[in-house]
Amino acid sequence: MAMGIQVCQRTVSVLMTQAGIYGLPGPTRVKRLRGVVTADDLVNRKFHRIRPNELWVTDITQHRTREGWLYCAAVLDAYSRRIVGWSIDSRQDSTLVVNALDMAIRNRRPEPGGIVHADHGTQFTSWVFGEKIRSAGLLPSFGTVGDGLDNAMMESFWSSMQIELLNRKKWKTRVELANAIFDYIEIFHNRQRRHSALGYRTPIEYELRSENEPIPAVS
Repeated sequence: MAMGIQVCQRTVSVLMTQAGIYGLPGPTRVKRLRGVVTADDLVNRKFHRIRPNELWVTDITQHRTREGWLYCAAVLDAYSRRIVGWSIDSRQDSTLVVNALDMAIRNRRPEPGGIVHADHGTQFTSWVFGEKIRSAGLLPSFGTVGDGLDNAMMESFWSSMQIELLNRKKWKTRVELANAIFDYIEIFHNRQRRHSALGYRTPIEYELRSENEPIPAVS
């Protein structure tokens, strides 16, 4: 109209597209991850489950010792909040997460169709991790890139471990910290720590009682 020429909005849009011109702020561009295994978000922040092994969530945390960083990958069953698999190493690679998932599969022997939910970290989008999931008959699921709420249940566990263990002292060696993490997961969290969402029962107690008398968890 400024030059006395009348055109419809559709024509302007087509011409701009052909010329590679976009109005500010421009089209939303979705970051594509190339050469990695990805999957849809099958959880959508709905973590409540009524049976074991329907949904596992997994992630990595890290903490410094005087020797250097130590990394821990863990797999948590959303049904009971129980850590069913974990792995500790001085390197943060795909082997770390595969070992944690392998431990969970061997311990739980899940039926086909369960979901393994993670973020888009390179360890989780690696071919070997995806193949481990599929070979067990499970389904991979990934949250939105950079959105911690999409794996909020796992983030909650890390937060508790940070407060109750990791930040309570300065750790001298990786072995010292690794032993402490083992005790925290297997002795304290799984067997002693009571959760309000489980009727103030521990994860193992909740699972044992639910085998004979199902107790719905509070979401």
